[in-house]
Amino acid sequence: MKVLTAAQMREVDRRTIDAGIPGIVLMENAGCRVVDFLVEAFPRLSEERIVIFCGKGNNGGDGLVIARQLFTRFHPRSMKVVLTDLPAEDADAGKNLRMLLASGIPLSDSWKDGESDATIVIDALLGTGLRGPAEGHPLDVIRQINTLFPLAKIVSVDLPSGMPGDTGARAGEYVRADYTVTFTAPKISHIMPPNCDAVGELRVCAIGSPPGLYEDDPAIFLNLTEPRQFRRLLGGRARRAHKGDFGHVLVVGGTRGKSGAASMAGIAALRAGAGLVTVCSDDPPGYPELMTQPLGDDVAAIAKGRDVIAIGPGLGTEPKTARLVTEAFAACAQPMVLDADALNVMPKSLPAAGALRVFTPHPGEMARLTGRSVAEILSDRLGVARSFAMERGVALVLKGQRTLIAYPNGQVWVNPTGTPAMATGGSGDILTGLIAGLIAQHPGDAEDAILAAVWLHGRAGELGAAELGEECLIATDLLHYLPGAMKL
Repeated sequence: MKVLTAAQMREVDRRTIDAGIPGIVLMENAGCRVVDFLVEAFPRLSEERIVIFCGKGNNGGDGLVIARQLFTRFHPRSMKVVLTDLPAEDADAGKNLRMLLASGIPLSDSWKDGESDATIVIDALLGTGLRGPAEGHPLDVIRQINTLFPLAKIVSVDLPSGMPGDTGARAGEYVRADYTVTFTAPKISHIMPPNCDAVGELRVCAIGSPPGLYEDDPAIFLNLTEPRQFRRLLGGRARRAHKGDFGHVLVVGGTRGKSGAASMAGIAALRAGAGLVTVCSDDPPGYPELMTQPLGDDVAAIAKGRDVIAIGPGLGTEPKTARLVTEAFAACAQPMVLDADALNVMPKSLPAAGALRVFTPHPGEMARLTGRSVAEILSDRLGVARSFAMERGVALVLKGQRTLIAYPNGQVWVNPTGTPAMATGGSGDILTGLIAGLIAQHPGDAEDAILAAVWLHGRAGELGAAELGEECLIATDLLHYLPGAMKL
């Protein structure tokens, strides 16, 4: 699913209108989609007490459509429409105001303290056109929405009012929504932290714009990972299949005292479906399903006959390790997943590689790879990830809340799954193994295999946290919940 900036969304709307669908029809469709959601979320809609806050722009016009549709079709127990400012008469919102008045719906320009028994509050005050923090009367209304309705569920139209559309960073006060219904495609603030935490449950609804206007535009580079993209990779296997059909993963890591990291990566590759896994380590792993081999100095020689290499978990950072990683990076013809110590010893000037290289850093490792501070990485995760992948020609999995997956062609994917419960030692080793295991099975679909591994990793964490609690989850629990995550 494509993710749009505010400017890109306006361009899609403009091109849709130029194609023959009037703006007032798009506004009507948007309002109707919100009403459809309300019918689904609130089965006894006619018994609800509803307050609708509308601004003067297109977002407010959507709110006026919602009010008219609710009033004429569902006759709610009570409904109040608060119009904070008059829209232009010739604008689509102005036309919808006239239709609303013609329907006999009374309006108010303010909210009285004490009238706080609403059960649903519709926030249609400000949309993606806001520049900078909300101020003045709109800010007062945002504060009213957030504080005066203790019984209400808050439904924001397109975007919680006051929230910037093009960044995950805060820019002032905004409505704290229980639900957000947006149109055509999600916006950056819907999916990037910390703003994504304030949109509540997100619904994306089509309102008539042809998907080709944005899905096929290479300039729109941000995407949201969805299971439908990789579901085909997790289908049933042929009855005649054997282990050789599903790839052989080599895990290189686990110096003495750190063999657990390599073992977890190896067993994760198996659990992801790889046919065979060999762990090259100083200490034998504690899983009978894993084959073992001593950790030597020539990974290219060890890697012969293997399909994918995962290198780095528990490997150490001694000078000989740096040589091993650098030589393997350049010499091995197989796809390679690099994590942990392999990233810590990787030179900033990468050697050339003739095959896929997948980097899986957390922000601290990313800071070392780029020579920037962790604060700089966190302040521009999207820009850092995209530029690194394009400049270095690697696939980058920048871990954290809403992990980013960036490819050399400039496309970036945001992963929506995951939980703070996964902030525990070994979670990254499990991810390394999942990525390697899925690439081994699907070498022709490596990009989607990476997306699948990251999504499944986060989903397994969500399932485990729901059952065990956020404090009790440990890395190997992710493998227990992986089969449930795969039931898409």
